[in-house]
Amino acid sequence: MSNQSDFSMHEDAIKAIDAKVVKYPNMPVGIYLQEGEDLYAWTNDDRAALLAAGLPEPVIDELPGRIGAVRYIQSRWNSKRFTKEEAQKQFALLAPVAYDLRDTLVHDMLYAYRRHPDLKSRVQAIADGSGDSDMIQDLSDLGVHGKNNPEPLAAVNFDMNKLDEAAAKSDELASLLGVAHGEKAVDKETKILRDKAYTFLKESVDEIRDCGQYVFWRNEERSVGYASAHKRRTRSAAKPATAEPEIADAP
Repeated sequence: MSNQSDFSMHEDAIKAIDAKVVKYPNMPVGIYLQEGEDLYAWTNDDRAALLAAGLPEPVIDELPGRIGAVRYIQSRWNSKRFTKEEAQKQFALLAPVAYDLRDTLVHDMLYAYRRHPDLKSRVQAIADGSGDSDMIQDLSDLGVHGKNNPEPLAAVNFDMNKLDEAAAKSDELASLLGVAHGEKAVDKETKILRDKAYTFLKESVDEIRDCGQYVFWRNEERSVGYASAHKRRTRSAAKPATAEPEIADAP
């Protein structure tokens, strides 16, 4: 069964989870999912002992599907998140060129329209303001203004292609900025679903681990499989090195 099918199968149960009980990943999701896969394989070897201790068998059998559901919604969220990050990078790359084009157009038009107060004042009004959104609008407005009043521009040998470039840049950057700055509802919905799907999976993982640690409390060889290896490594790495005991000088 595909991850999308896994999500579809559990979608109603995931969406029904109350926001008040939602848990948030405390480790990279990919690592948690791999630990879930490892737990499922480990649990199958101990299935009889765990069922004898009262663990419902569906909790074991549904684990791969719950893992698949999280994988699917995590991938969806990642694709939206990375698209946003890519848009931010692309905008940062193109913005300096666009600002330069805007400034060039303003400079050229102020000179070309110097004997036409109404046309010049319109350029000054367009140039008033700051910020990315204002720059994008300026490019659009300057392009329209220039095309509507071409004669003074032609008189100073202005390159009319710049007006088309301004319109194209305005459209391109407006689209990028919408993605780069947009905290869209669909992004929030996907993040909420990811967190609920994680909570849905964690319910099973925690129940299996609790039962495994209960059953094998005196069997370290088996109980180790019912704890997070990632947390174990993190705790180990965080422990300070044990200093060698100091030996006092002999009296």
